[in-house]
Amino acid sequence: MNKNLHKGWIYFFGALGGLLYGYDTGVISGALLFIGQDIPLSNFLEGLVVSSLLGGAIIGAGMSGYVADKFGRRRVVFVIALIYLIGSLVLAFSPNAWVLITGRIILGLAVGGSTAIVPVYLSEMAPTQSRGALASLNQLMITIGIVLAYLVNYAFSSMEGWRWMLGLASVPAIILMIGVLFMPESPRFLIKHNREKKARDIMALTRKHNEIDDEIEQMKKIEEVEESTMDVLKSKWVRPMLLIGSGIAVFQQLIGINAVIYYAPTIFTQAGLGNSASILGTLGIGIVNVLMTLVAIATIDKLGRKKLLLIGNVGMTLSLAILAAILFIFQMTTTIAWLIVLFLGLFIVFFSATWGPVVWVMLPELFPLKARGAATGFTTLLLSAANLVVSLFFPVLLGAVGTAWVFVLFAIIGVFAFSFVMKFVPETKGRSLEDIERDLRGSH
Repeated sequence: MNKNLHKGWIYFFGALGGLLYGYDTGVISGALLFIGQDIPLSNFLEGLVVSSLLGGAIIGAGMSGYVADKFGRRRVVFVIALIYLIGSLVLAFSPNAWVLITGRIILGLAVGGSTAIVPVYLSEMAPTQSRGALASLNQLMITIGIVLAYLVNYAFSSMEGWRWMLGLASVPAIILMIGVLFMPESPRFLIKHNREKKARDIMALTRKHNEIDDEIEQMKKIEEVEESTMDVLKSKWVRPMLLIGSGIAVFQQLIGINAVIYYAPTIFTQAGLGNSASILGTLGIGIVNVLMTLVAIATIDKLGRKKLLLIGNVGMTLSLAILAAILFIFQMTTTIAWLIVLFLGLFIVFFSATWGPVVWVMLPELFPLKARGAATGFTTLLLSAANLVVSLFFPVLLGAVGTAWVFVLFAIIGVFAFSFVMKFVPETKGRSLEDIERDLRGSH
């Protein structure tokens, strides 16, 4: 096989777990329109069906990183694909609400696992100079998965085929299971387990020959330090990175992206669009997500991670502040509704080009080799927990204080996020993972 083609397949299958995550996150919105006709759902049960995925994701993220550090990234990705397959089939054949919820929890385990492992695998496989762009493929696949879910929802809405909507996630799960059989293990994991020749062969697929010796040497120096995963996680020099990783993971969700997307269909309806047009409007949001993630891929290794986060913060915070001002000052009319659609769109544009992909790129970059899976798993656990909090409390806040004040709250969180990034987050652009780790060790 041509080297470039082989390299392309490595990154495609390496990121495919992200597509499944996006699909299973997005598909439930359309399926819920029709599930109630076959399986009666109270408001409480409906909320449980949606949020149980995130409950499973918290468990999956917490477990998978440690397991991947012990048994390898590739094996864990195979297990994640198998769990995706089982979860989608349980959902497709669910006879009642509790089996539906069980299926969503099973899927959540896979979602949490993929959020922890896919960014790590892509970061470790990628050459330093293009690591940001290649690691951003995870976010690109997530956004493509969401768009795919919206398209499937639209295609099966006329026949009310919610079982097909949920069950079709089994197709990419099977593709991923087959693809994993041909994926190489991470070279950094192989060096950790004294398999240098195999690591060199794999690196030859993605790097120039003159880069391999230097990178292998750096890996071996890091590996010579006698530490277990738990020793590293408990080390004083790792704590600042755990705090920074936890901070950007939580802020990515607390800035309100999922709440904004949650509110968007309501705004489309208020703008005078019918139900069918509102579904297409939601699809438009998904397409914007994909396109702006492509912008991030093109710029992340040029502008840098920190600069993109700061630019995104300014854009999102201003969009939220303007949205709040519009809602405070004006009565809702069709013109005002379209104005709100515009600034909702701008918020999503800034998120998709910055915080969406950059956080997934940075999390594995921040952590040392011997605990990269476990530390990334811990921070993505917090990300899923923050997502769950926003999903559960957004409707409550909306009812208690109104939309305008909710946007004010998210804008204030945006200011805190900007300050956090400015003061604490390091730039990792253009530096090898070993360089970053060596600097961390040397600072303590």
